[in-house]
Amino acid sequence: MPFRVGPIELVIVMVIVMLIFGVGRLPEIGGALGKSMRSFKKSVTTDEEELSSVVKSVEDVVEETTKTKT
Repeated sequence: MPFRVGPIELVIVMVIVMLIFGVGRLPEIGGALGKSMRSFKKSVTTDEEELSSVVKSVEDVVEETTKTKT
């Protein structure tokens, strides 16, 4: 069953966050959340590039081995 968040749930979460942290700290929290998301995305992209590089190297070795056998 997929997890879906509708507009009513978002409003409830926002109200709870405002009650816990206060309106004054929301920009600070939003900035920290944005930085965290950018860092995570950069890390995932870097890992994907590294994985692609390793896969390409393995494919080259397999291709070279196949050519050597025939």
